[in-house]
Amino acid sequence: MKKLLKILGIILFSIVLIVIVIIAYIKIALPNVGAAPELTVDKSPAKVERGRYLANCVMSCMDCHSKRDITEYSMPMVLSTRGQGGERFDQTMGFPGVFYSANITPSGISGWSDGDIYRAITTGVRKSGKPIFPVMPYHAYGFANPEDVKSVVAYVRSLQPIANVVPESAADFPMNIILNTIPKKAEPMPLPVSGDSLANGKYLFTIAACHDCHTPFEKGKFDETLALAGGRVFPTPGGMVTSANITPDKETGIGTWTREFFVQHFAMYRDSATAHRVINPGELQSLMPWTLYGNMTDSDLSNIYAYIQTLQPIKHTVTKWKAGR
Repeated sequence: MKKLLKILGIILFSIVLIVIVIIAYIKIALPNVGAAPELTVDKSPAKVERGRYLANCVMSCMDCHSKRDITEYSMPMVLSTRGQGGERFDQTMGFPGVFYSANITPSGISGWSDGDIYRAITTGVRKSGKPIFPVMPYHAYGFANPEDVKSVVAYVRSLQPIANVVPESAADFPMNIILNTIPKKAEPMPLPVSGDSLANGKYLFTIAACHDCHTPFEKGKFDETLALAGGRVFPTPGGMVTSANITPDKETGIGTWTREFFVQHFAMYRDSATAHRVINPGELQSLMPWTLYGNMTDSDLSNIYAYIQTLQPIKHTVTKWKAGR
């Protein structure tokens, strides 16, 4: 009996030791996406303007890295807080920890090199080597063409400095271990040639991370059988909003939308009154950054529409709004 207990003890000790070694490896050796590239980006007006367009209108970086006005529909960015960070994502929203968006104005990342910022955008790894929780869709940004990423870096460098100290993010167990395994090396796409509507639409759709919000997400993973068919639930101050089905299904998606209607559905948020519509308690709210995406050019919106029409239609009815929490 003693011999059996001794053997069992050795086995148990070995298992514990293996687990400790694995955890130590994950915490020390990962994430492993390579060093930040050695680069100095071109900060010409043209480069900064391209970055402004991408960071605000396509990749919507400023949606999370600024303060939102929760009294208005779509909770638009408060312009005076552009890039200051501090947006909180916590357990009440379904996140495995408490995470804060970083201050990406020059006041917050003055000690970062252009390469540090480039690596963070495309792989989700900070200057310190620590991983970023993927509420920031760096897995989508990793598909962006290097020249476009450099443009975003140039734009971020041009932001008005805002002295806003952001708390440290902290993942709950076991996400604090799993998180190290999530960042991966970028897989940049080539810039589509001008005039190729489908290729340009796919490129913009991809780096805008449309998949993430319009695909159901439960128990830590996306339900790819319903990719882009809506159903991801998000809490807001006034209730629960569910993302729409954006596949070209004619009954439950946007299959009956014309190109013109699709473009106008976004473009109407260029109007100040529409972009800053105050809502009453319990009224339909949205996390879709309409006021940012709405400022994409008609051409880019039209290209995205063309790409969406090539997607597999999925019949999936969603209830978009439920007041109260």
